Amino acid sequence: MPEQQQWTITATEQPPEWFIQAVKQYTPVSSGLYAAQLLWQRGIKDRQQLTAFINYKAYQPASPFEFGQEMHLAIARLQQAYNTKEKIAIWGDFDADGITATSVLWDGLGQFFAQNTQLIYYIPNRLKESHGLNNQGIDNLAKQDCKLIVTCDTGSTNIEEIIYAKQLGIDVIVTDHHTLPAERPPVAAIINPRYLPKEHQLFNLSGVAVAYKLVEALYQSLPNVAKYPLEDLLDLVAVGLIADLVQLSGDCRYLAQMGIQRLQEDFKQPAAARRRPGVGRLLELCQKSGDRPTDISFGLGPRINAVSRIQGDASFCVELLTSRDVKRCNELAEITELANARRKSLQKDVQAQVAQKLTQLDLSTTSVIVLEDAQWPAGVLGLVAGQVAQETGRPTILLSTEGSGESGVGSGKDSAPTPYSLLPTPLARGSARSVNSVDLYQLVKEQAHLLHRFGGHPFAAGLSLLVENIPLFTAAINQQLRQSLGSTTLTPTVQADLTVTVADLGKELFLELKLLEPCGMGNPVPKLLIQNCWFENSWHRNQQDWQGKKVQYIKTEFDIRDDSTRSAFPGLWWGHYKDELPIGRCDCIAELDYNTFKKRYEIRLIAVRSSVNSALNTQQRLNAPLSLTPFILDLRNQEHSPLTTQHSALIIEDCPTNWDDLRTWLRRCLATSRSTSGLDNQQQLAIAWSKPKHQPPNQIWLTLVGIAKYLSRTNQLVTRRQLLEKIGISDQTLLVGIKALKYLGFTVQRQDRSLQITWHPSDSAENLADEAVARFLAAVREEQFQQQYFAQVPLSTIVAIASYDSK
Repeated sequence: MPEQQQWTITATEQPPEWFIQAVKQYTPVSSGLYAAQLLWQRGIKDRQQLTAFINYKAYQPASPFEFGQEMHLAIARLQQAYNTKEKIAIWGDFDADGITATSVLWDGLGQFFAQNTQLIYYIPNRLKESHGLNNQGIDNLAKQDCKLIVTCDTGSTNIEEIIYAKQLGIDVIVTDHHTLPAERPPVAAIINPRYLPKEHQLFNLSGVAVAYKLVEALYQSLPNVAKYPLEDLLDLVAVGLIADLVQLSGDCRYLAQMGIQRLQEDFKQPAAARRRPGVGRLLELCQKSGDRPTDISFGLGPRINAVSRIQGDASFCVELLTSRDVKRCNELAEITELANARRKSLQKDVQAQVAQKLTQLDLSTTSVIVLEDAQWPAGVLGLVAGQVAQETGRPTILLSTEGSGESGVGSGKDSAPTPYSLLPTPLARGSARSVNSVDLYQLVKEQAHLLHRFGGHPFAAGLSLLVENIPLFTAAINQQLRQSLGSTTLTPTVQADLTVTVADLGKELFLELKLLEPCGMGNPVPKLLIQNCWFENSWHRNQQDWQGKKVQYIKTEFDIRDDSTRSAFPGLWWGHYKDELPIGRCDCIAELDYNTFKKRYEIRLIAVRSSVNSALNTQQRLNAPLSLTPFILDLRNQEHSPLTTQHSALIIEDCPTNWDDLRTWLRRCLATSRSTSGLDNQQQLAIAWSKPKHQPPNQIWLTLVGIAKYLSRTNQLVTRRQLLEKIGISDQTLLVGIKALKYLGFTVQRQDRSLQITWHPSDSAENLADEAVARFLAAVREEQFQQQYFAQVPLSTIVAIASYDSK
């Protein structure tokens, strides 16, 4: 089950009066104080910064040639293709950033190269292929006499494929924003902002923005060729930027601001007069108007992504975004909308199955959640993994073994296949999402030896691996993160930026907060804490698709009230039932929004909990039945006497190393209690272990080896219990140690109830011995970690486990 979220409120620093007045110039109908606080908190602290942040016309964007020599090389190669009339292929990607990047190159390069004859595009199938270049696709392009591939949103680390293309006489220009290879690939040019300093205004560009910069450079280099203005591409750039969740600062923010304006202007036109009728029809279907970043993040982006998630092949989305054939665009938009409806239903199904599997995990000893299922559709796993990560505060990896009887091409944008790809063995494919600033890409990369393929960002990754490697991968990645975290505890958190009342909600506050838009990473949508409120008129229903058919995806609508006003304020809660709203007074965190379809201001609920001052909350603050609490005595780390446990309590003095050890005692206690009648006769359980004093794992290994040598030399026997007591480890870990001893030349044989150890030194298996010792040391470290945990786990957690087992 998801853990209790930890709520935090951003520390407020009162901005100076001059700054508040400067902000107020942009908020004539309100004080500007809330916006000033947020802007100041987010590092906007002088007039020039403020002006450039709010008014894109005051911002000076970077030249595309700030990419340096690589951009000059790319333009020279494109000019060569233009002069010799070579055939060019755009190699895109199947997510929203990749689709829009392909569309930008299709429209942009299409001003210089004849579409469909001199210029074609290729987008891999999400369900059959991986991100990035592949030899089969390159072969296909070679047969079509392509001489140049221009990638977008992919390709930086496809070294082998780039070499293969070169052998076939095809040059490659890479435009990408993903992880860089150790050495420059053998390409005609590589345009990737990761080569720039982190503070550079182009550093955070997404794939579509990098593609735009290439087209911009070509427009500047061949100024009298294009028929349509470069700015016509900006609406597509905004869609890809916002959908890809990159940090919207520097040129990213500028391009998004410009693009949203173009998107809105085009949507206002009659359908037949729109430059992008497909985009306009999609906005109509999702009941948006294109003037808000959320119209992209909750409208266009998910729909474009849904096509490949459900159908695999998303190639037609480029036609949807670029065609001017209104009838054809309407058809494609409706196919896209139906794919999104199907995605929602699948996502809800997988969410329910994942939630069930989570109940079988002990999150207190889990650092990285790794779950697998043969029935899960790979296309929606990233979405569900993101939700689980947010709810649990832990990086989450969901794997599908669907169709794993055949070897697939894996998943991930960056890495090349490991040697596993040569084997016809079952592969699991899946998605990973991170939280709490854990660099998931680096975490997964450390386990590359267990993977077939992987790639992505610090907060999102795709991967594939042999099904048989999943247990090893799960154990290794958990141990790795646990060691890197040290004493840090992973907790699901939600942060509020401002404290407001229901009376504050409405148009004035909305317009004030709108100054921060477009929001994204580094500048998130402001989250509002509303305290001591309550809900009325709540109801939920399944959504409907554009044809009026029910979609298995829930949203709850409600009115929110507090003591600040007599008026209620409307809101909604996506993916939740009305019964999940607390009864009585509560606190909530929400975002303020404007519903274009209903023409009203409303809140979008993010988190809710019973108010600290609520009487109802006081009664229900324990998850476990109160009747269980007095019968578990917590005597850990203290002296106890027979008087303390005079009612024949079951006493546990050995610190457990897992919940199963403890559950055995809990069930025994509960079974005894159920066989008696009356509260006074119930069996008590006394947990009376002390915090263990551990030796370093290396010292334990040396002790074990020393004992083994002594026993071999003296020919003495030893019992298993004697070994356990002497070394201070569990039976299971001792077994791992005995296996390691065998690689050093020791022979361990049973004699009645004792063990006889003899030694015949050998270095023939030195490498295997090193691996075996490493496994033993890892087992000791894991056992010690578990014991440290059980020495201080809250009694309430133990009671909750007892309660769950008693049901």
